[in-house]
Amino acid sequence: MTSRIDDVMDAAIANQKIVGAELIVTRHGDVTYQRSAGWFDREADRPMIDNAIYRLASLTKPIVAATALAMVDKAMIGVDDRVSRHIPWFAPRLKDGREAEITIHHLLTHTAGLAYSYPQDPTISTGLGATDQGLEENFTRVASHPLDYEPGTAWQYSVAIDVLGAVLAQVHGGTLDDAVKAHITGPLDMAETGFFVADEKRLAKPYADGLPPIPMSDPQTVQGDNGPLVFSPSRIFSKTAFQSGGAGMAGTPADMLRFFEALRNGGGGVVRQETVARAFSNQIGNVERVPGQRFGYLGAIVDDPVAANSPSAKGTVNWGGVYGHSWLVDPVNGLCILSMSNTAVEGCTGRYPKDIIAAVYADLI
Repeated sequence: MTSRIDDVMDAAIANQKIVGAELIVTRHGDVTYQRSAGWFDREADRPMIDNAIYRLASLTKPIVAATALAMVDKAMIGVDDRVSRHIPWFAPRLKDGREAEITIHHLLTHTAGLAYSYPQDPTISTGLGATDQGLEENFTRVASHPLDYEPGTAWQYSVAIDVLGAVLAQVHGGTLDDAVKAHITGPLDMAETGFFVADEKRLAKPYADGLPPIPMSDPQTVQGDNGPLVFSPSRIFSKTAFQSGGAGMAGTPADMLRFFEALRNGGGGVVRQETVARAFSNQIGNVERVPGQRFGYLGAIVDDPVAANSPSAKGTVNWGGVYGHSWLVDPVNGLCILSMSNTAVEGCTGRYPKDIIAAVYADLI
């Protein structure tokens, strides 16, 4: 597994689509491809290092979701629990004024009626930008706005996992990082992943899309697939910003691979095998999403590979992170693909991760 993948990485760097990247591919637990390429810091003429530390953005979400599932297994929470049972200050209403019954299940599946943009209240942080607000202060503001739809009736990517993080912190006691460490990152020995930077010298320099990509300022606005995204690279160092369950962690490819391999192997002892099976299956029924894809508790589910225009097998789970990352777990083929880059948003939803996946499966065949 070399030439096709090498060509994709080399072309993306040469064509200035991404600045630097790491890629790990495993098959049945064995590393079949691993490479670092491009620039860790282009302006300082520093090549990409092995096992750099990256701002994870939405790679945070499956870790926080798995923390919730581990707590479900331990009977600390239930997927059908109403969110307001655990954080009474979060009780948004529907547009007609009725009280909404949001459950943990709705948060895990992004069917809670929440949004990822609240332009009517610029004080609300959705996890990427700078803020001095705590969880309760910020999400009380979110709860003051009507939901976009009745929970369970639609799918919309949102701040749901941030709200879930507030629940986990409250139930576990302490911070969200305490809960994540107790239930997931600690048992899996993911020592360099959390709401902190384990080694600042290894923290990858972030870049924003452009020709060539530009070093991120703070704040930095980047055009995303559904509108502008405002990044704050310094947020990971903030002592006052709430710990964002949807976007706030930093970590390494080695730690993330350990996490995804644990899930592929049935939970790795931190989540029960039957719970992982549930998480890796359709949890939104026939609610409309993109063609060929459903959604589970950890990411999108490839339900129809042809309709999804995906080379992966039915049941493959995938998602990404807007700082420049993409991941895929294909249980049928025993495959895990972890692509991490320092370029937002090309490394997440651009051509690069799609071409990487196509190259991996072409070599696999």
